Parts: sequence; C-alpha cells; structure tokens
Amino acid sequence: MDLRVPEQEKAFRDEVRTFLEESLTPEIREAGKMVTSVFAPVKEAMAWQKILNDKGWAAPHWPKEHGGTGWSVTQRAIFAEELVRAETPPLVPMGLHMCGPCLIGCGTEEQQKEYLPKILNGEHFWCQGYSEPGSGSDLASLKTFAEKDGDDYIINGTKIWTTYAHYANKMFALVRTNKDGKPQQGITFLLLDMDLPGITIEPIVGLDEVTEQCQVFFDNVRVPQANRVGAENDGWTVAKYLLTFERGGQEYAPGLNVQLEKIRLMAEKQQTVHGPMSQDPLWQHKFASVSADVLALEFTEMRIKSALSSGKDPGALSSMTKILGTELLQKVTELRIETLGAQAAIWQPQALVPGSEQPIIGPEYALTAMPHYLNSRACSIYGGSNEVQRGIIAKAVLGL
Repeated sequence: MDLRVPEQEKAFRDEVRTFLEESLTPEIREAGKMVTSVFAPVKEAMAWQKILNDKGWAAPHWPKEHGGTGWSVTQRAIFAEELVRAETPPLVPMGLHMCGPCLIGCGTEEQQKEYLPKILNGEHFWCQGYSEPGSGSDLASLKTFAEKDGDDYIINGTKIWTTYAHYANKMFALVRTNKDGKPQQGITFLLLDMDLPGITIEPIVGLDEVTEQCQVFFDNVRVPQANRVGAENDGWTVAKYLLTFERGGQEYAPGLNVQLEKIRLMAEKQQTVHGPMSQDPLWQHKFASVSADVLALEFTEMRIKSALSSGKDPGALSSMTKILGTELLQKVTELRIETLGAQAAIWQPQALVPGSEQPIIGPEYALTAMPHYLNSRACSIYGGSNEVQRGIIAKAVLGL
C-alpha cells in the first residue's frame, strides 16, 4: 500500500477546499452541522446538490460520459473526505448513488437519456421500494405483485421503510411477477411515478421525532412495461447490482474521525467532581479503544483505495467495511452520550430545524447527540442487516 501523496493530489485537495469555502452558503452550513442521520433536510440537501451539479461535481463516481467527473479513485476519496471535514449536508443517495449507477449498468440507452440528467439536476427525486412488512434483509420473500395487463403492469401490495417517499416524485421498486420456482426468480425491477392513481403514502415518525421513512400502499397501480429495468423475472440480478452501491463504496473513517475530535473537545469542557471529563481514566480508556478501532478501519479503507487505484479487486475487505463502519458509528455515538451525561438527555427537536429561532437549552454541542445516537441504531440494519452481511462473508469468503 503506497501512502505517499503526489503533488497533483495535494493541489486537488486545495482546489476542493477553496471551492467549499466559497460555495457553502450559511443555510447549507447550518443544515450540515445539524444532521443527525445519513439524510439531511431536503431543502438544503437539494440546494447543495444544485451547486455541485453546476460545478459538475454532483456524481464523481459516475462515468464521465454520463455526467461524472473522470476523477481517479484517490481524487474521489479526497473529495469525500473534504465534504465530511467541512460538514456539508449529505446528498440524497437514492438517485445519485443507487438508481443512477443501476441505470448506467443495467438500463437501456433510452432510460439513461431520460433519467440520468434529471437525477443530476434534482428534477427527479427518487425513493427505493424494496423492503416490505416481513421482507427486509430477507428481500427475496417480498409479496407486492405486478400482474401483466396489455402493455402495463398492475401493482398491488405495500412497501415500508421507504425513505423520503413523501418528498419523492419517482420510485424504483422490486415487485413479484411470478410466484413459481425460487423466490429470487420471479422478481422484476420497475421505475414508477409517485403521483400515479392508487398510490398512498403514510409517513412514519422515528424515535428522534423526525419523519424520514414511510409506508407506501399500491392499489391497482398501473405502470408501463417500458419502465422495467432488465428482463422480466430477472429483477434480482438488477437488485444485487444496485445493492453493491448501497452496501459498499462508502468511507466511514473520515466521518468517524471528525466525530471523535468533537468528542475529545467536548470532554475537555465537561466537568466532573475530579475535573475535566478528558482526565477521567475510564473515559480515556474508552476513547482510546474506539480511536484504535477507527484507525484500524481507516487503514482497511486505505488498502481498498490502494487496490482499486492499481486496478485490483479488494475482495473481502470491501465486504467488511459496512459491518465495521456501522458498528463503530454506534460506538462513537454512544461514547458521545456518555461524555455529555445528563446534558445529552435534553430533548429539543425543534432547535434542530434549520433556521429555527428556538432557544437552545444547555451547550450547543450537545444538541444533536441524542438524535444522532437514536438514528444510528438503524445503520446496522438498513442496506442489509449486519447479521446477514456476516452470513454473506462466511459463505462467499470463508466457504462455510
């Protein structure tokens, strides 16, 4: 693994930092600092996407011919690291990081021309219709059925945990088109409009009092067969391709390092009867333990980048990062709660709304601690639970 940084990459990092300093508006900066999950407030996230798209930087991981940047693996990693350090609001991933790459890899030329530019400019806001009541990580057991009727499919069923469905105008969904044979063999991948007759959306309020997920009901919803991606009954192949973008390709260490530095500074300010929390031996042990684990993850992600940069397959390393990254995120948010003590328990969700004039009770740095902790409980579940991920690694890597 070569850790040396070429001069041109140092110059690129400087270019990114200059762009961020000049382009981030006060409203977008505030929204980024208030983020408590993998999703930012929609208004500010879409405004930030427009700024990036105008620069040509909205989808660095896309091929250049489809609107990507043409950057190297290292440049993309530098860009992602600088976004984290600047605390920019994360872009809504369902279009840019899931549906877009899926259409590039599996869609027709007509579908690519129709959808990709509108994903980049934000005209199309996508949600993901995968999970159902009783069909989450065991996705192949889904029951929402699409019956052929002329040139259309008629869909009946329901999807759940559909993030931002109440904002979306498009959905990519898995539906069952054949009930015979193995469950994976009767699934089809469809694109559909969210304003079609027969679609009902019911928002779900989370533990943090934020409405991110929804349940979506389909009652005789008619969708053209032309909106199918891939062959009928072969949607499982498309879904597996898409899940590689949902489950992999994300760097966790930069964000975890930013959070650890914040916790260290908090501990210097938090007072106990024996002095600053940062001087407490038990706290020091916990902080050092988590920091060591994050450092190990950081070097694992470096090995992945090094392998990709030299055209090699990182293999099992990339399969591990989803498990390690999400479980470390939960440890880091838990350590933040422990560092803040009772101050973390002050519940004031209205103060988290960008532009809110709600007075903050307690230190401002404690404001997002509890909502972030609660929201991060889900990160080892979505995108395929970590238990399922361990099973995949055991089978594909260890041959068990």
